[in-house]
Amino acid sequence: MDFFRNLMASPPPAPPPEPTILVTKPIHPYYPTEIDIVNFAANEMTVPQLLATFATGCTIILSLTWFLMSSLAPRLRVRDKAIALWFCLCGFIHLFFEGYFAYNHTRMGGLQDIFGQLWKEYSLSDSRYLTSDPFVLCMETITAVFWGPLSFLMVYFIIVSHPLRYPLQAVVSLGQIYGDILYYATSMFDHYHRNLTYCRPEPYYFWFYYFLMNIFWIVIPGILLASSLRITAKAFKALDRMSHSLQGNGSVARPKANGHIKHA
Repeated sequence: MDFFRNLMASPPPAPPPEPTILVTKPIHPYYPTEIDIVNFAANEMTVPQLLATFATGCTIILSLTWFLMSSLAPRLRVRDKAIALWFCLCGFIHLFFEGYFAYNHTRMGGLQDIFGQLWKEYSLSDSRYLTSDPFVLCMETITAVFWGPLSFLMVYFIIVSHPLRYPLQAVVSLGQIYGDILYYATSMFDHYHRNLTYCRPEPYYFWFYYFLMNIFWIVIPGILLASSLRITAKAFKALDRMSHSLQGNGSVARPKANGHIKHA
């Protein structure tokens, strides 16, 4: 009787534990290692293939632009042709390559087209491009929307010797410098102040991808900005000298009916 009484008083056996479901994040090579990259898929093309494709595309763009300029403006100086080539390359990179990122930023991790794989390769030096970082997204969107089309307009202005060439050259160059400095500054702030590193530890990714591939948009625009300011200053100085000369002669320029200038 005690046996049956104890059996009736004992609690029912505990149910078997539920199976544990392990949620694993995709393995990726980016830093910080704990970031979550949505639908990440490793690149299908090798690094030499990606670099060769990018270099080939740039070569084709520059060659066609040089040919068109030689046909449309054969008397254009070599220096001006080189500047036009720079802005043409900027236009394609800003509008199409960086615009591609701005449009696809939420799904960059799984893209396998050429632009997607190029961005994933570059992101080894800055993983913010795979996590929809607010600053990078806003900066690249502004670059694509404004500096891309204006770079193409600069090519036209150079070919036709438009009077607004140097003011626009100064505006675009200053915008490129400003965006690039902020790009460096925000990354360095996170690295030194918040102990967040977006680049892999290998020096190749920092010095070749992160530093070298971006420093061009500080050095070359800096030279063009200085040139624009110098030429604009000379133009205003000549205009001011001419104005003082006319005032000193006591003459006022008046247009005649036939379009010639008559001084009174």
